[in-house]
Amino acid sequence: METLTELFEQARAAQAQDPSRKLAPDRHPNRDFFIADILDWALKDDRHSMEHPMFSLSKKPDHRVRHYERNGVHIIVKPGADGMATIWDKDVLIYAISQLVEALNQDRPISRTVRLTAYDLLVVTNRGTGGRPYDLLTAALERLKGTVIQTDIRTDGERERRGFGLIEEWRIVEKSPAGRMIAIELTLSEWLYRAVLAREVLTLSREYFRLDGGLERRLYELARKHCGQQATWHISLEMLHKKSGSNGSLREFRRKVKGIAETDLLPDYHLRHEPDTDQVAFERR
Repeated sequence: METLTELFEQARAAQAQDPSRKLAPDRHPNRDFFIADILDWALKDDRHSMEHPMFSLSKKPDHRVRHYERNGVHIIVKPGADGMATIWDKDVLIYAISQLVEALNQDRPISRTVRLTAYDLLVVTNRGTGGRPYDLLTAALERLKGTVIQTDIRTDGERERRGFGLIEEWRIVEKSPAGRMIAIELTLSEWLYRAVLAREVLTLSREYFRLDGGLERRLYELARKHCGQQATWHISLEMLHKKSGSNGSLREFRRKVKGIAETDLLPDYHLRHEPDTDQVAFERR
């Protein structure tokens, strides 16, 4: 007769073998006609924040100051009163960057200040459209505004040591009769805007927004940045731990990476842990 421990281990293994158990559902399978053109955009993310850890991977408030140095690049991330901006908050930036790049592709003028329709943003990023998602969007904007980055990363050929918020400011420019935000304007940092102008961006899979876990999202970013079009990218687990921005121990990080490798849910890439060398391999699907 099987013990409770054995049954638990079997259930956990079965869950790990079923990637759909780890992906968020597609919350908007029947696309709204009025945002069809938005859904045709290529999703874009700036390659500098994909390369370096600038966002918290936890949904719990993170108030720790983060210091990072790699290959001559220095980054200090200082959370605001509401905590550090999270990798889910970054969805707002991805949406804004995608809109700007699409405008550039169509030879339309752009500026650092971007007007966004809140409903469209929620749909494209695979979020609900009830009352709470709008409240969470407000909280995301506050964290993006409050988090300060100090770095000397070069964008559009210009390097400078400076501190800046991930967004400079934001405001609600239109509300519904019930007081819910309809449209918002946000002003990107000059640092990020220069990256957009220089097209220092990469295309993301739309399945990215179905990744619920912060570490899964971060590993996909790193795979997309470093693997690109090549067949395989190898990195030591210790270096991957540093580049991910994970606050857990190396042992805990190794356990999580093995679990993600078992589920095999990352868009575009397979992930494999190699225990003999303690390296991680990312392979294009």
